[in-house]
Amino acid sequence: MAFLQSPSGRMSWPVLFVLAVSLAACGEKPQEGGMQGMKVPVSVVQVQPAPTPVFTELPGRVQAIEDAEIRARVTGIVQDIEFEQGSTVKAGQLLFTIDPAPYQAARDQAAAQLKSTQATVKTAKLLAQRYAKLIKEHAISRQEYDNAVAQADEASAAVAAAQAALDAAEINLGYTRVTSPIDGTTGKSLVTVGALVSASSATHMATVQRLDQVYVDVTQSTTELSDMRRRIADGDLTPDANGAAPAQVLLDDGDVYQHEGKLLFSGVSVDPGTSQVTLRAQFPNPDQILLPGMYVRVRLKQGVDEQALTVPAQAVQRGGDGQSALIVVKDGKAVITPVSIGPLYQGRYIIYRGIKAGDQVVVEGFQKIRPGAPVQPMPWNPDAKGGAPGAAPGGHAGQPGAQAPGAAGQAGPQSGQQSQQNGESAG
Repeated sequence: MAFLQSPSGRMSWPVLFVLAVSLAACGEKPQEGGMQGMKVPVSVVQVQPAPTPVFTELPGRVQAIEDAEIRARVTGIVQDIEFEQGSTVKAGQLLFTIDPAPYQAARDQAAAQLKSTQATVKTAKLLAQRYAKLIKEHAISRQEYDNAVAQADEASAAVAAAQAALDAAEINLGYTRVTSPIDGTTGKSLVTVGALVSASSATHMATVQRLDQVYVDVTQSTTELSDMRRRIADGDLTPDANGAAPAQVLLDDGDVYQHEGKLLFSGVSVDPGTSQVTLRAQFPNPDQILLPGMYVRVRLKQGVDEQALTVPAQAVQRGGDGQSALIVVKDGKAVITPVSIGPLYQGRYIIYRGIKAGDQVVVEGFQKIRPGAPVQPMPWNPDAKGGAPGAAPGGHAGQPGAQAPGAAGQAGPQSGQQSQQNGESAG
């Protein structure tokens, strides 16, 4: 080793530096082995059974509770449009005026015919009364008397026919004033002033819809219906005690409609084309937010699962095949567990199969672990930013124990410095 020493007998600085680096590298190897065996902290929840309402979400279309198509009942020219399009109208309010002149003339003619027949019947009745006295005195034949009575009866029938014709003429005259049959909101006018409308084709002139209440028609598959009935029969699901099932509307943006409705009926027959049954719910609509034809989703309460196992929605992982899974802590290690999930309620999924009561399910920290990796379960705090309970003070909320790798990483340089000092002392 003499070739490593200087003429003065001491080791040179380059040699000391190489030795220090070598000792530091030797000191780091045990530290790296320690990091590989370190448990990664993850946020978990312990699954416990609890009564949970069971909801189902079904697609539906909004329907007006009353939808009146305003159609022409007489033929004529539209003279006036008496309403503002898109406005609210009352039942009986005038909407259109059709030229009444020909119908007024027909009404007057029928009235005149009625007066004529009334005069005829009066004469016929007086003649019959006169002949009634003469027949008693045998001044006329029985045939003449019978003819007088028959003429009086025919005149009476003619009066009735004339009265019916007058009534029909007045009805047709009334149809020239087109009114709204219901309270509601008008759409656009489908005809203009001067347009010819026809009674034979029942020209569609406008539509009035009642929107303060609306129906939502939804469909449910027979598979879902059978599964719900099976769970009720098995005792897994308890139906509501009250008869009317509450319903909620979910709008396109995901918001829940502020007014709760009720389920009116469930279809008793299955559509052979779609294998679905039809449900209808009714909702108040004072602000006319729900409009006919709108696509919505309806949330229906089906009952209560008394022993439901639920996990936060963010704990559910989706595989490439679309299957759902959870990461469960077993024997201190992360284990991927396929599960069958149910409906979502208040941010938590009901889990039907795959886990049991008491299991610890990972909620946060997935990006730091792999299947089979040792983990350190820590209670999940949903109120914390990023949901990272147990994070070291000063660490990022989304990274529990973020300081641990840094601390381990600092061990190498410290060991190297200590080794260098030891080398100088030895020299």
